[in-house]
Amino acid sequence: MNILYVFAHPEPKSFNSAMKEAALKTLNEQGHEVKLSDLFAMGFKSVLDKHDFLQPKRTDVFNPFLEQMSASKNGTFSRDIMDEMEKVRWADMLVFHFPIYFTNMPAMMKGWIDRVFAAGFAFNPATQSAYETGLLKGKKAMLVMTAGAEESLYSKGGMHGDIHEILRYITHCTLEYTGLEVLPSHIVFGAGKMSGERVTAEISSYMDRLISVLPPAMD
Repeated sequence: MNILYVFAHPEPKSFNSAMKEAALKTLNEQGHEVKLSDLFAMGFKSVLDKHDFLQPKRTDVFNPFLEQMSASKNGTFSRDIMDEMEKVRWADMLVFHFPIYFTNMPAMMKGWIDRVFAAGFAFNPATQSAYETGLLKGKKAMLVMTAGAEESLYSKGGMHGDIHEILRYITHCTLEYTGLEVLPSHIVFGAGKMSGERVTAEISSYMDRLISVLPPAMD
């Protein structure tokens, strides 16, 4: 499979970065083609603004939706967006890997989605192209996350609530909205207080998960 690995963590020496490096190695060893978008390393711009559009449809007022529709039709997004869109077109599967901030994704990851999953590219309300008819239909996606809190706090009846319900706005209202088939998330809880042995075990568990959800590469 062609896999786009979208990663958002600011520290190269972090546990998340170790997970990411192990994943890239494992996926390559399994014979898959992988492209990495390491958003912090790239210095990816996380704010959707008028500079995203090389040939704006209107100059008197900024309407992000109309500008995205126009740029999707004419191929006039800024270069960084066009590069990421090409990766999405190429990919059979997208992996979104990030630490949970306030039960949410980091701004860098949200900005990637805001700018790359543009109207006319990932969905199109004008043609009712969403969910079952989303423009990314046929591709898969998976969330990979770390949480500082223990799993009990993110369970039903826990202080934070069921993490899967909390993240449904991502899995359903964002990813499935674009037509992506969303695989169950992989979450590491209590990530800030792990022993060296547990770090090794969690990375091994993640590698097993990746291998289990992906078909073996064809010779």
